[in-house]
Amino acid sequence: MSFTSKHKEIHRKIIHVDMDAFYASVEQRDNPELRGKPVIVGGQPNGRGVVAACSYEARAFGIHSAMPSAEAGRRCPHAVFVKPRFSEYQAVSGQIQDVFRSFTSLVEPLSLDEAYLDVTDSGLFRGSALLLAQEIRKIIHERTALIASAGVSYNKFLAKIASDFDKPDGLYCIRPHEGEAFVEQLPIGRFYGVGRVTEARMMELGIYKGGDLKAWPLDELAREFGKSSTYLYHASRGVDHRPVSSSRTRRSMGSERTFSENLVATDAMLEVLESLGIELLESLSEKRLSANTVSVKVRFGDFETLTRAYSHSIGDIDQAVLARVLPVLLDKALAVDNRRGVRLLGVAFSTLSDIDDQAPKQMEFRAF
Repeated sequence: MSFTSKHKEIHRKIIHVDMDAFYASVEQRDNPELRGKPVIVGGQPNGRGVVAACSYEARAFGIHSAMPSAEAGRRCPHAVFVKPRFSEYQAVSGQIQDVFRSFTSLVEPLSLDEAYLDVTDSGLFRGSALLLAQEIRKIIHERTALIASAGVSYNKFLAKIASDFDKPDGLYCIRPHEGEAFVEQLPIGRFYGVGRVTEARMMELGIYKGGDLKAWPLDELAREFGKSSTYLYHASRGVDHRPVSSSRTRRSMGSERTFSENLVATDAMLEVLESLGIELLESLSEKRLSANTVSVKVRFGDFETLTRAYSHSIGDIDQAVLARVLPVLLDKALAVDNRRGVRLLGVAFSTLSDIDDQAPKQMEFRAF
C-alpha cells in the first residue's frame, strides 16, 4: 500500500488489531459446550454485577459491556453467564503481544485485546501493511485459536475505526486518498472518543456526520467541546498526528466490587476498600509500577456515584499510606448521604510511573 499525500502524517503505515469478543471467545475456546451460544462474562443475572464482555451471539440481543447482568438476563434468558478468568486473559494477551513484536518494535497496547502497530519501515510483504495485517491475524489464530480484526490506515484515528468497520473477523483498509471522504460520511457516534453524551450534544447542534463536524470552525468547536476541540477539528479532516508510542505507560489501574445487598456499615466498606487496595499494590509491584494518586469510588443504592481522590508526593502510595488515606476518602464520600446504603466500592491508582525509571523525589507535604 502506497502512502503519499499532502498530509505529512500519512506517510505512516498503522495497523490497529482488536480481538473479537476477547473474554467471551477465550471462554468459548476453552469450553466447546459454549460455542455458538450467547455467552456473558461477568456477574450473575440474579446479582448486582455487570457484563464485562459478551459473545456476538449475546450481542444480537442488545447486550453490551457495562450493562447490569440482571438486564442482560432479562434480554436473553438462555444466556450462559461465566465468571471472568483474568489471569487466563492476561496469559493469552501475552501470546498476542509476542506476535505483534515479532513484526515491529513499535507496538502500543491499549488493553489486553488491542494495540496499534507502526509498520512504516517494515520491508515484509514488499512493504504492504495490508498483507502484513493479514499475516498477523493468521498467526494469532494459529497460536491462540482466536479471531482478530484489523484496521489499516495512515494514522491511528482511522486505523482504529477501520478495525471496527467489518467485525467480526474483519480486515479493512482506508488509504490516504480515501481518508477525508471516508470521515465525511462517518456517523459522529463512530468517532473514537465521542461518547453518548457528546454524541447527543452534537446531534442537538446538527452534527450527524464527519462532514457536519468539518464545517465547524475551530473557535466554535472550542466553545462547545473545550479541550477535545482540536482533536475533533483534525479528525473530521482525516488527520491525526499522534505517533505509535511503544513506551506508553498505563495511566491507571483499578478494581471494584458490587454487592448482592447494600452495605451500610462503614467498617465493612473500609475492609473491602483495604482488600482491593492491597491487591492493586501487589499488581503494581509485579508490573514494576508505582502510583502517586489513589481514588475511592462509591456507588449508592440509587446508583449515584461519587469519586474522591488523594495525590501523594512524599514518595509513592504504599500500604501505610492506604491505611491512612482510605478512611478519609470514604468518609468524604459518605458525608454526602450514607443513609442510602452502598452497592459498589472501588479503588483505583493513577499517575503511574515505571519504578526503574524514577528519579529521586523532592520531599513535601500535600493536603487533601
